[in-house]
Amino acid sequence: MPNMSNKRMTTTEQRFIEDVARLLIPWGVPQTAARLYGYLLLCAEPVSLDRITADLEISKSSASVAARMLEAYMLARRHGERGSKRALYTVSDNYDGMLTEQNRLLDALADLLKNGAGTVASGATRDRLDEMAEFYLTIRHTMETALGQWRAKKPRS
Repeated sequence: MPNMSNKRMTTTEQRFIEDVARLLIPWGVPQTAARLYGYLLLCAEPVSLDRITADLEISKSSASVAARMLEAYMLARRHGERGSKRALYTVSDNYDGMLTEQNRLLDALADLLKNGAGTVASGATRDRLDEMAEFYLTIRHTMETALGQWRAKKPRS
């Protein structure tokens, strides 16, 4: 676990965190949130914003914004600390949460494209919008099938 005894993270841990960030940034995840996700993947127990800020060398406000964003992406979970208002964060064990949200967005995009094809487009433009809608629905269906397979084989907690 990073910084378990208040020492700096190892080079290997830092490299892992940066590698995770490099993978997530092209998906639209901001750098601080992407680094925080990599960090949380390494933490065995919930961590406070104070610890996150010290370990990642970021401001508390940046850490808070990033943590809330990861919560919205369903990549992190917030925990309360008994007798305190302090929030603790862990990586989410809901691996499929982000993909489930992606499926919702793919449905919305496909609906928008189909509606656009029927109301504002004609000819080649209509055909392109129809084809794009079918593409996104195919991707959505494939992801839903994969999620169903994952859920079926995932051990029950």
